[in-house]
Amino acid sequence: MNALWNLLITFLKIGLLSIGGGYAVIPLIQEQVVEKNSWISEKVFADIITISQMTPGPLAVNTSTFVGLQIGGVAGALTATIGCVFCGITISLILYYFIQKYQKSVYVLEILNGLKSASLGLIISAAVTIVSLALFGSSKAKPDLLSLNWAAFFLFLVMLFFLRKWKPNPIIILLISGIAGLAFYG
Repeated sequence: MNALWNLLITFLKIGLLSIGGGYAVIPLIQEQVVEKNSWISEKVFADIITISQMTPGPLAVNTSTFVGLQIGGVAGALTATIGCVFCGITISLILYYFIQKYQKSVYVLEILNGLKSASLGLIISAAVTIVSLALFGSSKAKPDLLSLNWAAFFLFLVMLFFLRKWKPNPIIILLISGIAGLAFYG
């Protein structure tokens, strides 16, 4: 019961502070579940992020569900998911009514522009975290050629070239990357 309560409180905080959603919330989730609570390792977290990107639904919700499943089974998954979405739904409803009432206000439009900028910064932070985990095995690693995972770097460059040149369906990229990952790491 204590683990479920901790999951609920942690993901309520994450849901409350996850302005920008999606990739912007990854560093916050990592801080809470890997660093602060030590519920899962960085490697498991990276695996959860990968799986969350491939499954339908919002990244933060999928991630919270998978983390909850790791910590407390099905009850943990439900608890973490409810914690993650509760604040967002409540705040969204309040903001919807507020914005409908004040949609012509210059101040409201400027506040929204500020929030967009903050979200961009959070998304860039998440991208740096994901790249560090994939290429250096840790989000805290200092980039150097000795700790670089050359197979991951090569795969990244090939997939980036493939994406830019032919613009295939992302599912094709995921399948090719999964097969290559199996070949390199399997």
